[in-house]
Amino acid sequence: MMLPKTAVSLLVLAGLAAAQDPDFAKTEDTHAGGAPAAAPPALPEGMSVEQMWPPPSEADWQKPVLIDFERTWGDAVAVARETNKPILVCINMDGEIASEHYAGIHYRTPETAELFEDYVCVIASVYRHTPRDHDHEGNRILCPRFGSVTCGEHIAIEPLLFEKFMGGQRISPRHIMVELDGTEKYDVFYAWDNQSIFDTIQQGIAERQLEPRTIVRGDRPILERVQSRAREDRIAVEQAYRQGDKQLREQLLRQAIEHPDAAPVELLRLAVFDVDEDLARLARQALVKVSSPTAVDVLAEALRVPLPDDEREALVAALERLQDGSPQARLLANVHRGLETRSKAVDVGNWNAALSGGSVYRAADYAAVEKRADAAEELAAKDPDSAEAKLALAESSLELVLDPNSKDVYADDPRNAYRYGQLMFEDAKRYAQEARAAGATGWRIDAVEALVEYYVGDADKSYELAIAAASSMPAEPDSLVAVSTLALFAEARIAAIWAALRNKTDWPGIWMTDVNSAYAVLAKHPLGTAVHAVTHFDFLDSLGAKRRAGNVLDQALERFPADAGLHDRLRTRLLEDQGLQALPRRYAAMLEAHPDNAALHWFAGYAAIVEAEFLRRDQQGDAAVPVYERAIQRFDAAIERAPEYEASADHFAALATAGLARLAIERGDLDQALTLCLRGIERHPAATPSVDGLEISPAQTARLLETRLEAAGKTAELERLSTFLDALDPELLELPAYEQVPDNQRARQRGRRRGR
Repeated sequence: MMLPKTAVSLLVLAGLAAAQDPDFAKTEDTHAGGAPAAAPPALPEGMSVEQMWPPPSEADWQKPVLIDFERTWGDAVAVARETNKPILVCINMDGEIASEHYAGIHYRTPETAELFEDYVCVIASVYRHTPRDHDHEGNRILCPRFGSVTCGEHIAIEPLLFEKFMGGQRISPRHIMVELDGTEKYDVFYAWDNQSIFDTIQQGIAERQLEPRTIVRGDRPILERVQSRAREDRIAVEQAYRQGDKQLREQLLRQAIEHPDAAPVELLRLAVFDVDEDLARLARQALVKVSSPTAVDVLAEALRVPLPDDEREALVAALERLQDGSPQARLLANVHRGLETRSKAVDVGNWNAALSGGSVYRAADYAAVEKRADAAEELAAKDPDSAEAKLALAESSLELVLDPNSKDVYADDPRNAYRYGQLMFEDAKRYAQEARAAGATGWRIDAVEALVEYYVGDADKSYELAIAAASSMPAEPDSLVAVSTLALFAEARIAAIWAALRNKTDWPGIWMTDVNSAYAVLAKHPLGTAVHAVTHFDFLDSLGAKRRAGNVLDQALERFPADAGLHDRLRTRLLEDQGLQALPRRYAAMLEAHPDNAALHWFAGYAAIVEAEFLRRDQQGDAAVPVYERAIQRFDAAIERAPEYEASADHFAALATAGLARLAIERGDLDQALTLCLRGIERHPAATPSVDGLEISPAQTARLLETRLEAAGKTAELERLSTFLDALDPELLELPAYEQVPDNQRARQRGRRRGR
């Protein structure tokens, strides 16, 4: 059973906390936490929460964050010791009104920034505000909510701070003062005002006996600043690398090699992505020496490209060295070791040799399956007590229901198909039990019972039997039972790995090897499916084997170019790894190689819609216009090459046309908007109530256009649109549920818009 990516992320989230260099061990609580003593017990009479913490406006959010947050807990500790300043832990969450107020207003005002200057600040929030932390060149993408950190950084620090300082309570907004010895001086939350919190923050500094040290950073040589963990120095070093020539870049990297304790992982990330292989190699040499688990993510990035064996070995060994302090490192080390090892259960070489020999189960003729079942029955009739005969009957019963063509036997009545399948599984189970009683042993009986238990019995038992069968099963590509058991064996190993991750227990890397080997065979076998490929990709991708996952996806798309699941993962992978421009490049290349493939034209059209919607989110409406037009062209090309694509292609072409109409409305071209609105609805009326990726339907766009035409005094155009909409089935003009109003109100509203 596969866990979704989000579940995997939750499993390793606590492990990411270890990547923060957990100095300042938590001592006994010195403050219970809560509202400051001077805080009012409730809001003043007559004041609302919106008045006390007014939500930030769009203009507020556009202001820069003025608080300098350190990137990791380890960095904050190092800077605190260097400057003699205490640490201020800031906790924030999305949607909570006071948290929104602090993030959108206070953290962006000079007065608050000045108040916080006496602290070394860190920010924790479990919410993501950007899809990526780095671009395709390794440059940081800062969180728009908190400014100086990436979303990954403020997410990763939260579990560590929760364990150290939050006393088991996730409360926000919250501010905690931590002294150099790790003790808490205050922990303020649940306050009904702002001033008492600011007074506490100011008082915390006033009562300190330690004097802060002023560190002049800008005058220091740039090479010396590689040793520093302060945010300002890290920014300067990374900027110097981006702007410097090869000589300076090399010098910076050699400084990183000499000072691995400084953990300059963002500098090393830039170099790992450098097109200059000499510099990338130096970065990898520095990475293997870094002792901080913060290097784990960059080690994973470095392992995504083809490398010499000695370099790959050094990187994996570095992960193993870090695994005691980082569950993520332990996971990645296990994954990469597993991918390098040969499976004892699945000999890929033998399977490939057998596949190339020509004797392969192809499921081309269901009559042949029935013929083999008849032969098994004849054998059983001649020797009814034979274990071999019973086993042959069990295998043939499974073939009759598992063969890909069996679904056509009762295609006109799915209920009969289900009953037929249940009967075949029951027969297979009975025959297998009789074969076992008659003395049958070995992989064949284990495989039959594994498959029967999987479909009608106990999944856990089926996994045990599949593992037992695979341990002695030879390469049998002409056996449907063998191939089906191979897929079940892979699923059993995946389930065991997820269980180990959930329970935070170690698991042998050979399990990873087994999964990869089984799916490598299925990728070449005629009975291998796109579902197998999707499962294999998701598994590798979730565990951090990005390069191998990419190879699996590319090969699967060659074999299954029309599979929606594979294309969904391709779009996600391109957007995460390379950014928006990778979508049109990749699909253009695929179409150049396969210009007559209707499915590729369809998916290229869908990818163009995704691209256009991202451009609209980024306020690039003009740039989205030709992309929508390209989408429509791709859908037309798909219909031209395969008329069976007409319904779905028309549906999404109609949405793309509605997107163009919406953009025309936004730029004030109402005549063009009217033409496009009518064209889109006429092309596929059934798409009118459907929402696109921006949660906007053609019906909504049509209603907006009515309002704009009326406001502009375009009576003739308004009448044309209204007449057109009146001729449609009223259900097609239904708004999404979140916008619906009672029917009587809607009728009055529409009547007023039309001047009735």
